[in-house]
Amino acid sequence: MSIGDTPSSSAGRHRGRASKRRLLLVAAGLSAVAVLATAALTAAAGGPGSWFGSDPAAPAQAQGPATPDPSASASTTPSPAASPSAQPVGPCARVAGPKPVVKVTEVKLSAAVTGYGREGDTEPLPMAIAERPAGGSWLAWLGTNGRVHLGRLDCDDKLIGTPTSFVGIDLQDVHADRTGGVVLLTRKGDCGGGKLCGGSSSPCKTMYMVRFDDTGRQVWERQVTNLGGGRTGYDDGARFVWWYQHHGRLATDGKNYAAYFGVAITVRNGSCVDIHEGDRMQVVDANGRLVSGHRDSFEVGCSHSWTTRIVWDPRTSHYAMVCATDNACRIAQPDPYRTVAAGTCDGSLFGGDLVLAPSRGYWTAWSQGGGVRLERFTTGKSNLTIKTAARSSHPHLVSYGTGRMLLAWASGSAIAAQVYDAATGKTVGAKFTANVRDHDYQAFKAYSDGSAAYPAAGGGKSIRIARVLPLA
Repeated sequence: MSIGDTPSSSAGRHRGRASKRRLLLVAAGLSAVAVLATAALTAAAGGPGSWFGSDPAAPAQAQGPATPDPSASASTTPSPAASPSAQPVGPCARVAGPKPVVKVTEVKLSAAVTGYGREGDTEPLPMAIAERPAGGSWLAWLGTNGRVHLGRLDCDDKLIGTPTSFVGIDLQDVHADRTGGVVLLTRKGDCGGGKLCGGSSSPCKTMYMVRFDDTGRQVWERQVTNLGGGRTGYDDGARFVWWYQHHGRLATDGKNYAAYFGVAITVRNGSCVDIHEGDRMQVVDANGRLVSGHRDSFEVGCSHSWTTRIVWDPRTSHYAMVCATDNACRIAQPDPYRTVAAGTCDGSLFGGDLVLAPSRGYWTAWSQGGGVRLERFTTGKSNLTIKTAARSSHPHLVSYGTGRMLLAWASGSAIAAQVYDAATGKTVGAKFTANVRDHDYQAFKAYSDGSAAYPAAGGGKSIRIARVLPLA
């Protein structure tokens, strides 16, 4: 989207603006114009010599309490009875129960956490969490000191050891593996001396993956935008982070990491440049090098783009992605465009998260007009739509044990949640509540023991971890 454009379909949350002049690079499968996660399930295990082993990847709100939806197409499946021989699962030995139980733990920190603000899609994300395969979690949070902090949590979600930190002005996501993990964040960049065709200048930023080892020490860093080497933000061909929507998510195939995020796109227009907004996906290998020509990566996919979500699918050996876009006003797969669900550009179209469906295909959550839907699809058009009872603009979706998924959304000052069967889309048991504050763009993360965790605002120097314990 260019700087002289008018407001787009996500007005109020997505601050993009619909372009009067689109940049269409059809031959390259790119569509440039003026975003969680991503969401991910269990990633493939790294083979001999790989830098890490099995990695349960991550996937992933709303106004007011949920109310029944008479048009809901999902029927209710009773919660399965608890197994009398239920055994502890995983390195944290969590035991599954007959219904979801939420455990909230206050994590006291030595460094202050950036507040939620207005929760807009151009504003900083405060925190993110990811499972350590050896047990516990990595918790990342954006400080108030220009740094992204990283601490290790034990199996009780308590902070252990001394947190580390990296230079960063906006946290995007964190993902963990057997020997450490990767954090996705933004840093300062250089706009250069290029002339804008209109509008006001804004600081130019870069997007980085930062690799850390299992002590939290930095191993390498890699820019996944393209500034540097003589290219600045206001030069033709730049891909960078501007004030435009830029949130992103991480996923891994067990050897490489992928980042899918919103990006600013600089295009020459005579003697000046226009800045558009779209999204970008880049893959980085175990040594911190960009994987040139990766079959799933692209310079620009959806445009305008927001709520970019990504998951690695070991069954197809591909990364799968969805975006919300005002290109035909829809939830779509990028590069090339394939419509998953048709929407309307009325300012209320938002994507949720993306998870694997059993056997094949995916589920994604999205919202239009405050009504939350679940869509099951393989490639392109949804083959099953579930109209849920949730009322929200920003739903979260995460895998939740074997064959289930968890839909969550803001409900007053708390989070409401409902379990769904991942094969049929039918509800499992009753709705329940997590007594923590939601954030529009943060994510629930799945754990290999069948639990799911969400980092939420505590005080100025604390974070509350809401863990939904496994379901039998």
